[in-house]
Amino acid sequence: MRNLLHRFFDDQSGVTAIEYGLIAALIAVVIIVAVQLVGTDLTATFNAIAANLTAAA
Repeated sequence: MRNLLHRFFDDQSGVTAIEYGLIAALIAVVIIVAVQLVGTDLTATFNAIAANLTAAA
């Protein structure tokens, strides 16, 4: 039983999958933040263009 527990705690095979999962989650968060920031700027740009078009007409 002691040998089984020792092998269980020394097993590193799942660590790589967890690391890849954490990296993927971090990349997803960065993408979400970037899209929200660009989306806000893009909305402001389109609103400015629309205001200029209606003022010129």
